[in-house]
Amino acid sequence: MELLDYFYPQLKSFNTFITFHCFYAMKKLSLVAVLVLCVPVMALAQQGKVFETRTVKSTILKMDRKYSIYLPAGYDESDRSYPVLYLLHGSGDDHTGWVQFGQVQNIADRVIAEGLAGPMIIVMPDANTGTRGYFNAIQGNFNYEDFFFKELIPHIETTYRVRSERRYRAVSGLSMGGGGTVFYAMHQPDMFAAAAPLSASTGHWDIEQFKQRMGNNNGLAGLSDKQIEDYYNRHSIEGIIQKASADDMKKIKSIRWYISCGDDDFLHEGNSMMHTVFRKNEIPHEYRVKDGGHTWTYWRMELPLVMEFVAKSFMQY
Repeated sequence: MELLDYFYPQLKSFNTFITFHCFYAMKKLSLVAVLVLCVPVMALAQQGKVFETRTVKSTILKMDRKYSIYLPAGYDESDRSYPVLYLLHGSGDDHTGWVQFGQVQNIADRVIAEGLAGPMIIVMPDANTGTRGYFNAIQGNFNYEDFFFKELIPHIETTYRVRSERRYRAVSGLSMGGGGTVFYAMHQPDMFAAAAPLSASTGHWDIEQFKQRMGNNNGLAGLSDKQIEDYYNRHSIEGIIQKASADDMKKIKSIRWYISCGDDDFLHEGNSMMHTVFRKNEIPHEYRVKDGGHTWTYWRMELPLVMEFVAKSFMQY
């Protein structure tokens, strides 16, 4: 018993706890008995569940919308409610991107088991069906952002045991989903406790470039100059800050921001400019530039850090 008393303060995770007890049991039991007792516990104790394709009916988009969801270990065995992380995919992927390429289940299980983050629900919506992207279309004929806030979030909060207060809600995403993260948090700063854009597509920093790109796609047909300018400013980091009320700026500053981009990423310049604008306007944030490109290798490396970062937002200080 003295051996156990000595090691208990040094056990830093459930993995360590189980491993130690299995080792200790080997001193008392046969190897076969230890395997019978310990392996099932180690295999099952920390496994959450991923449901790759579930749907929500959208009146706004006039279709069923898909999403994936991660439910932490123990969800089915308790009546506990959990904080939620909305995790957005990039261009070219769909709701299964973080499941298939991002290895969200393995990473989330490990991060939670190691005590780096508390159990949370992770929701991964599809923004690649109908019209690609997370924002309302400039023509007003496909309002995905309205769907996200008015239909998807209420659906998640009534279907699953999710804590609905702002302090228990966070958003993150990569590339196009990183852009969604930035602007969702800035458009609705009273909705999120934390925002963690990765390799974010930060939008156009020049209205003429925006007009040229949209014009080439016939996206501006029939719109007035004011409509175009208003839409641009709504999807411009500088435009949002310039037009924000004192109350909105206070809310934006109260969000815990984690911004990360690889040094070889083609979007590094926009992320650097976002960092500069945030600093200029005294918006507290963590800014990280690390070795890597616009790759799943980089985003898999960052997901544990994102989970640890947002989990701190869910905690009482």
